[in-house]
Amino acid sequence: MRLVIFLLFITNSYAQTISQKLNIAINKLQTDSQFKHATISLFVVESKTGKIIFDKNSQTGLAPASCQKVITGTTAFELLGKDYTYKTSLGYDGKIDSGILAGNIYITGSGDPTLGSWRYSSTKENIILAEFENAIKQNNILQIKGLVLGDDKMWGTQRTPDGWIWQDIGNYYGAGASALNWRENQYDLILRSGKKIGDSVKISSTRPKFLPGIHLINELTAAEKGSGDNAYIYLAPEAETGFVRGTIPVNEDSFVISGAMPDGGKLLAATIFNDIAAGKNYPDNNTNYLKGKSKWHQPATIFYTHTSPPLDSIMYWFLKRSINLYGEALVKTIGYEKIKIGSTDAGVKVIRDFWSKKGIESSILKIIDGSGLSPANRVTTKALVTVMQYAKDQNWFSSFYYDLPEINGIKMKDGYINGVRSYTGYIKNKEGVEYTFSFLINNFDGSASSVREKMWKLLDVFK
Repeated sequence: MRLVIFLLFITNSYAQTISQKLNIAINKLQTDSQFKHATISLFVVESKTGKIIFDKNSQTGLAPASCQKVITGTTAFELLGKDYTYKTSLGYDGKIDSGILAGNIYITGSGDPTLGSWRYSSTKENIILAEFENAIKQNNILQIKGLVLGDDKMWGTQRTPDGWIWQDIGNYYGAGASALNWRENQYDLILRSGKKIGDSVKISSTRPKFLPGIHLINELTAAEKGSGDNAYIYLAPEAETGFVRGTIPVNEDSFVISGAMPDGGKLLAATIFNDIAAGKNYPDNNTNYLKGKSKWHQPATIFYTHTSPPLDSIMYWFLKRSINLYGEALVKTIGYEKIKIGSTDAGVKVIRDFWSKKGIESSILKIIDGSGLSPANRVTTKALVTVMQYAKDQNWFSSFYYDLPEINGIKMKDGYINGVRSYTGYIKNKEGVEYTFSFLINNFDGSASSVREKMWKLLDVFK
């Protein structure tokens, strides 16, 4: 009995020591001039028992940035399953005679965000194109008197969520998700800058070379050496004319920036059409064939289906590399699979309803996207910790834990948008005690990198 009491005393004393250290560290942050007008929230529990170790503003809704991805990720694991896959089908209508199709080929998507992605050996652009074109030839289609149509109607016409800002949506990290995505809906501009500050910057080439229906007005200039990438592409969804503004350093021969393709499915369809039509240019008026004007015809014959990597593999890139497109695709997938509406709003509703049954009030999860890119998202650190604690007890947890990044020696998701830094994860001390935590700071001043270092220093208290 005395031994039990002694051990309890030692455990409680240690927990109090951690709490005290965290309190000192938080107080120090609050006196830092960089956080004079900031809101700091930190919530920590002992992972095994759920016992609260530290609570600072845990009920205050803050922008979580990419830490919101743990909500999307855990919900997808639970509602879709770690083995869930996407299907992309090829079909045709009309008749085939002597190798000539008098009709259309349809590429019908179900939201696969990996189609044409360079992150998997089986999904790379050249592999998918060869796979699709080989399937077409195996069906004795050598030429086409018709069109290749990218069918993305399953999820409607709104690709980007409400609440995303103008500076983001034209750039690669602001790519919206449709039912037919291609190359992560990303393209690259290869830039060449002048020798003097203020010189114009030229777009020397693009990747891929064929970008149908996009016209960019280049307003870039050269800045001092070492100034980095301060270039932004301003191109609205469905738009064909955009602007490239900002600066890159002087004396750059092949500086690369990446943009968000307004319609990835259009690029895929146009590329395949050009190959089948022996290099003929894809007619611009066909790229939006019947979209929003009439019903699409259903292909009479489905002759090939491509299957994506499984969800737990997709989740690796979503969490580890923080790819926003994957999160937006997952939210729409959740909506479509559960209530047959492939929209962001539908997916968010399902997510909020799911967590309300697990004890997180819907009003706490004021989320409007799946990736955390919108500055209008609001969640609490307590909600994030609740999600992480729930994940620990699920049969898919090992996949989720593996997919989390390791940052500063800690298994945690990180997040950053303007004025926001965030970390949410699991940390184990030298004695083997594990803690689950969420740490958000909003509206800080000055350098984001210095905020990162200060937050890491506080988290080192656990080690």
